[in-house]
Amino acid sequence: MSTRAQKEFRNIFAAAPGIVVRAPGRVNLIGEHTDYNEGFVLPMAIDRAVWIALRPRADRRVVVHALDLEKRGEFDLDALERGTGWLEYLKGVAHELQAADYRLRGWEGVLAGDVPRGAGLSSSAAVEVATARAFASVSDFEWDEVRVARTGQRAENNWLGVNSGIMDQAVSAAAKAGHAFFLDCRSLEYRHIPLPKEIVVAIMDTSTRRGLVDSAYNARRSQCERAAKFFGVKALRDVSVDELEEERRKRGEGLDEATWRRARHIVTENARVLDAVEAMRAGDVAALGRLFNESHASLRDDFEVTNDALNWIVEAAQARPECLGARMTGAGFGGCAVALARRDSVEVFAQAVGAEYRRRSGLEAKIYVCEASGGASVV
Repeated sequence: MSTRAQKEFRNIFAAAPGIVVRAPGRVNLIGEHTDYNEGFVLPMAIDRAVWIALRPRADRRVVVHALDLEKRGEFDLDALERGTGWLEYLKGVAHELQAADYRLRGWEGVLAGDVPRGAGLSSSAAVEVATARAFASVSDFEWDEVRVARTGQRAENNWLGVNSGIMDQAVSAAAKAGHAFFLDCRSLEYRHIPLPKEIVVAIMDTSTRRGLVDSAYNARRSQCERAAKFFGVKALRDVSVDELEEERRKRGEGLDEATWRRARHIVTENARVLDAVEAMRAGDVAALGRLFNESHASLRDDFEVTNDALNWIVEAAQARPECLGARMTGAGFGGCAVALARRDSVEVFAQAVGAEYRRRSGLEAKIYVCEASGGASVV
């Protein structure tokens, strides 16, 4: 993909690019819907990325050719105006960098990527972080992973009007090859956790795209906020599993049944993330797989954000002897699931899961066997 971006740059601009940057997509291994509850997440950067081949300009204009969309866009850094479409992600990053007092220089380039769009693998955050890396390269400012992650989040929040957390941008900016990325979404402290070498991560795209996700997301978020208020804490991250069950016994009438179940998912999911970190460190792949399976059951039954396609593909994966555990990943209601498979038999696993999912759904699954990649870089 880097070669493709560079080749097209030469075709369009009749010169070689001076700079090539990349920023990876990500898959969340475990810790779903915990980010906006100030909890813990454990994603990893995947070996699919967004690439920008570029060169600086003498003025303050940005000109970008998006190969995958077959579109061209440009904007003036001195006259940023909101619009619609893919270019808003780049403009939003520029706006937030300038709001943080970075002096930006213009550039022109070619953008290409192989992160599947709409599958819950964070192609948008990869675009945002790659854009920030491009600006850092031409404008000569220091690359600060956490600050860049905040910039990407603010671009979505303030420019695009998307109420997202910071996980996606943080892992794209700061991941380490061969490692998962443990992030405390309150303090933004992070640690790199080595992945057991005998397993690989298989991302299973159901070929369905998320429906109802905006309204459902807002409803779940409101329920979590209501539960936090009930417990008298800032966020559900501050409630332990024991405290949750004790309060349920003492005054269960204080929340409706659905809100109790939403809270139970968040509280137990935070605990599962911490347990997953310890399992990885100990090389206990069996325990790690069990945590994946428990997470999916919680997302299905307590948080209610799966759909038939996600349940079918997870069940097909969990039934295979090559699989240690599987769960839906992302916001839910379509998109992808993630499985831990034995490295030496992952091809058999992928073929069998694809066939069973096709039998049950009538759809073709796209299964990506991924390695954990490093974060954003200048190539």
